[in-house]
Amino acid sequence: MIQEKQEDCYVVLARRTIEEYVRTGRQIQAPDDLPQEMCEQRAGVFVSIKINDGQQTRLRGCIGTIQAVQRSIAEEIIHNAISAAVKDPRFAPITPEELDRLVISVDVLGCMEPIHTMEQLDAKRYGVVVTNGYRRGLLLPNLEGVDTVEDQVMIAKQKAGIGWQEEVQLERFEVVRHF
Repeated sequence: MIQEKQEDCYVVLARRTIEEYVRTGRQIQAPDDLPQEMCEQRAGVFVSIKINDGQQTRLRGCIGTIQAVQRSIAEEIIHNAISAAVKDPRFAPITPEELDRLVISVDVLGCMEPIHTMEQLDAKRYGVVVTNGYRRGLLLPNLEGVDTVEDQVMIAKQKAGIGWQEEVQLERFEVVRHF
């Protein structure tokens, strides 16, 4: 597959994880040859899976963590790749027949920064977290079809079950997106 030849080590780890889990039901261990930052640093990570049907690419799964839960970025990728592949409640689990058509990206989240107004957001540069009580929604930055801050906040509110008119606390964050 052409896509695999261009993937960096973050995406290669996610792909290997997904392929092994879908084929065998087993979770891989982080390989020893990963860059030091993947093994020693911690961060929230989102794994997004799209499928290319030859004419278009559509979302097939996306799961992540706002803050680090695992001991390293590598372990966060492994855990979230499995969840995105087989536990995203919006989709049926990925099948072995789909594996060669997957397009995968890995977003490593930066620190959350509280903000006070939507004017401090930029839908292309910053992701957003909206919070109202126990309800919390996140939307990654620079997503296809999300062109305005208003769209970004509205979608994050919908994901959290927060009404458009309800007040929220806002946080922003940057990501490093790996393809």
